[in-house]
Amino acid sequence: MHPELAADLAHLPALLEETRRQAVAFLAGLADRPVVPRHPDPPAPAQPLPEEGEGLRAALAAFGERWQPRLSAGAGPRYFGFVTGGATPAALAGDWLTSTADQNSNSSLDPAGQHLEAETVGWLRDLFGLSPVHDGTFVSGATMSNTVGLAIAREWLGERLGVDVAEDGAAALGRVRVLSGSAHSSVSKALSVLGLGRRALTAVPTLPGREAVDVAALERALAEAEGPCVVVANAGTVNTVDFDDLSAIAALRDRHDFWLHVDAAFGAFAALVPEHAGLVAGLDLADSVCVDLHKWLNVPYDSAVQFTRRRDLQAKVFRNAAAYLGPLGEHPDLVHLTPENSHRLRALAAWFTLRAYGRAGHREIVERCVTGARALGEAVDATDGLRLLAPVRLNVVCFTLAEDPTPERLAALAAEVSDEAFLTPTRYGGQAALRAAFSNWRTTDADVRRTATALSGAVRKLAPN
Repeated sequence: MHPELAADLAHLPALLEETRRQAVAFLAGLADRPVVPRHPDPPAPAQPLPEEGEGLRAALAAFGERWQPRLSAGAGPRYFGFVTGGATPAALAGDWLTSTADQNSNSSLDPAGQHLEAETVGWLRDLFGLSPVHDGTFVSGATMSNTVGLAIAREWLGERLGVDVAEDGAAALGRVRVLSGSAHSSVSKALSVLGLGRRALTAVPTLPGREAVDVAALERALAEAEGPCVVVANAGTVNTVDFDDLSAIAALRDRHDFWLHVDAAFGAFAALVPEHAGLVAGLDLADSVCVDLHKWLNVPYDSAVQFTRRRDLQAKVFRNAAAYLGPLGEHPDLVHLTPENSHRLRALAAWFTLRAYGRAGHREIVERCVTGARALGEAVDATDGLRLLAPVRLNVVCFTLAEDPTPERLAALAAEVSDEAFLTPTRYGGQAALRAAFSNWRTTDADVRRTATALSGAVRKLAPN
């Protein structure tokens, strides 16, 4: 054994304790460190790979000096970009143990990881109000969840048209139409990956002043479609957390032939709160559903789940054949259900946080985030120089400058407050805007006030003389 490996193994308990101290110190400083550190200079030139290593302790020290100060407070309470959660204490413990156990959970030849994932999927299905007709599988994020769901939809199209897409390729389908009101960018990416092409996506008109699809316009588009097609509905858009009328869309299947995929990346969590559960009424009627877990479930990156009613088609798309793998069978191993042959025990962090805090604990996180978003929305509305662009429907505040809202001025505003809060740019209603997304379990009323104060001061500083 290499001498540094042998030394680290011999001193592993002490080295892990040192790592723990460094991690705890980082977490303890989240509330006070710059949310996105501003470094005028790039990092030092990349260092060459050392021929002889110095062991874990030296690597910890080098990381602490060279890279850790540049990391954002992405796990902290005022990181409002990308609908990013943090990691609850239980989820963090589960993630550490995931790496410790280092399980390959793809095969029933070594089944414990698959059984744990199945239990966790059952808890999530119940959390989101889905019935047992939906099977679920862990994937890396919403993009992969949407890709898997649309891959199953692609196979369903083949089934309807009498062709075998998994064997003959997407070209066997001819032209495919995918209809959506406000599709997330990951949908176009998925269509490109799946060989259906970005141009397969057809934008359907939305309701006036909304991001929710106009169901009457969707029905007209379905009537004009030649043959079966795919509808991508939204349960929580990224700009304004708008929801399509899922029940009304599903009812259109009585008259039109389509696969219903619902992108509920973070909107599915509305099901936890009685006041908002109506927003996801009809979610169980979908053929496939995307839910991102490193958002509002607050588990570490990367983690999502994909649900579908047609696991048989899912296995047809992703089945793998090798002598060292188990048979496909009635209950396929995970290796047959996603693009990944390698499948870490991603479910463990979710299992830990669900087991530790239950439905009530995660409901409280959702409720607190919604309260915080509403409070920030009210503060923005009351701030001279800022203007809300949409009602705060759930957990995202979408706003702009009241005067001359150019992308450059908004970027300057976001940069000015980046020590205190991280906001991401967007466009809504043809206007450049900023958005603050609340999904972190640490965010408190004090963080909202701190963010509002920073925005108010930045607006005054950037105001024309």
